[in-house]
Amino acid sequence: MRYRLRHTTRYDYGTPVDLAAHMVHLRPRPIPGQRILSDRVLADPPPARRRDGVDHFGNRVTWLFIDLSHETFELTSESIVDVAFAPPPPAADTMPWEQVAEAAHGPEGWHASEFCFDSPMAPANDDARAYAAHSFAPNRPILEALVELNTRIKADFAYRSGSTSISTPVAEVMQRRIGVCQDFSHVMISALRGLGLPARYVSGYIRTRPPPGQTRRIGSDQSHAWVGCWLGPHDGWVDLDPTNALVVRNEHVVLGWGRDFGDVSPIRGVILGGGRHDLSVSVDLEPDEAEA
Repeated sequence: MRYRLRHTTRYDYGTPVDLAAHMVHLRPRPIPGQRILSDRVLADPPPARRRDGVDHFGNRVTWLFIDLSHETFELTSESIVDVAFAPPPPAADTMPWEQVAEAAHGPEGWHASEFCFDSPMAPANDDARAYAAHSFAPNRPILEALVELNTRIKADFAYRSGSTSISTPVAEVMQRRIGVCQDFSHVMISALRGLGLPARYVSGYIRTRPPPGQTRRIGSDQSHAWVGCWLGPHDGWVDLDPTNALVVRNEHVVLGWGRDFGDVSPIRGVILGGGRHDLSVSVDLEPDEAEA
């Protein structure tokens, strides 16, 4: 599936900003199953300096430094992305989840092991671990357990926009059972890490308007988040969307991944001045009409 993506973020400041430095995760990541045909990031006012590179996790990052006084800042990312993720392996044929947890700390799991540990926004939580444990019976194939957990979160937690903030802790989401995609992803990640499994936070977008006759997906008009879990050295990673009870295939576009939202925040930076500000974000993810 080929998508045309446009993501615009605008800040309106109460007082002028004299200097600004921003770190931007807004360029889709080239990975197996996702091909970037074109992309660009535009800033207004234009930066005095710009650098493009990758972060610790291999995500594409743009660093901007602005030395012009400005009362508004607008950042637009545009890209065309071809998505065709491979289907997951048969769930019953995947490794028992306990063996995956053990392998993550062995020589074959060195690249996945950093996603086994607590992170600031997805810390260990006894309630989340206990919730997940109902799906992880002894020696159960890991993908069977993951799909069941993914489905249970969709059924047991209510999606309610504006009910939480970016800093709402996992413990509160477990107690209230409401939130948005970021919250459900943090809950699932905390639960899986509590069982010793590598789990990472994936940032990106979802096609919320499906073809005629298919169910509309739940997601933010700004961005979306889901979970990657390691299935072991043979099967590698699989992505699951607990907000929609989906195994990720061709309705998602990946920006990048990290331990939690804090590692892949779309825009993060430091400003001198500005005072209070208003933030507006708009995202358009549509099938590309020029697709062959």
